[in-house]
Amino acid sequence: MRVSIVVPLCNEEENVPELHRRVKKVLESMSCEYELIYVDDGSSDGTLGLLEGIQSSDKSVIVLSFRRNFGQTAAFAAGFDFARGDIIVTLDGDLQNDPDDIPRLIAEMKDNDIVSGWRRIRKDPFVSRRLPSIIANRLISWVTGVKLHDYGCSLKAYRREVVKNLNLYGEMHRFIPAIANWYGVKVAEIETTHHPRLKGKSKVGISRTLRVFLDLITVKFLQSFSTKPLQFFGPFGLASGAAGFLISLYLSIEKVLFGKAIGGRPLLLLGALLIIVGIQFIGMGLLGEMLVRVYHEAQKKPIYVLRKTLGHDA
Repeated sequence: MRVSIVVPLCNEEENVPELHRRVKKVLESMSCEYELIYVDDGSSDGTLGLLEGIQSSDKSVIVLSFRRNFGQTAAFAAGFDFARGDIIVTLDGDLQNDPDDIPRLIAEMKDNDIVSGWRRIRKDPFVSRRLPSIIANRLISWVTGVKLHDYGCSLKAYRREVVKNLNLYGEMHRFIPAIANWYGVKVAEIETTHHPRLKGKSKVGISRTLRVFLDLITVKFLQSFSTKPLQFFGPFGLASGAAGFLISLYLSIEKVLFGKAIGGRPLLLLGALLIIVGIQFIGMGLLGEMLVRVYHEAQKKPIYVLRKTLGHDA
């Protein structure tokens, strides 16, 4: 078994030496091949220089350096692209995740495809970090149907074939268990140790929480309607069109049978608007269906995922 460790870093020069020492110590205690991938996410301090020095003396280290700050999701995506391990483990570079938990995550991979860390006893401020996290985790679990206590924990282990099939953007790295659930993967969660940040400055704020909520909408749509967009837009279009038709029918009866004036009634405008909106929703669904077909047919991308194939010569 080969293990790849992916660590994104942004302005963490104070933590890099101790981080490498502790991760390296854990990896050397394990009886497996390994590689350590550091992704410098456009650091403006001495992080990259320290990583270059580490790599020059340790050939098991790979350093990827971004031209500018692209964000944690991009850093994880780059690490996944370059990783060659059968199991890929991710963790933050601020030493709040404990490298000593890595063997425990890998041990749980025997019967699972993804093992996620759970910072049950979290050493972060309650109002600015823990409370938004609690709300977000419950909402994500409810919307996606994948029940995890701590989606935001970067300490996770993945099978290679799981992450190699994913395209990440936005803040999607935290949703990998939910996205991968579409492939039928088995997800487990174990408690991990969490430490307070002792050096450096946190890059997480309320703005990221808002971006996570917006990405959740995308994840839910992709999870449920990525191959059938008309089933998402269609019901709204039919409901709106039907309501507009009934309003228009009622007004027509008022006009024809009872001779009432309807030209200046707001209800007439509402009926016409609902019919137009209904047509637009149906049209959006049909356009979505055409785009889905172009996407799958042009790229020859299947709409299924195989676990294994028996009795077939490739």
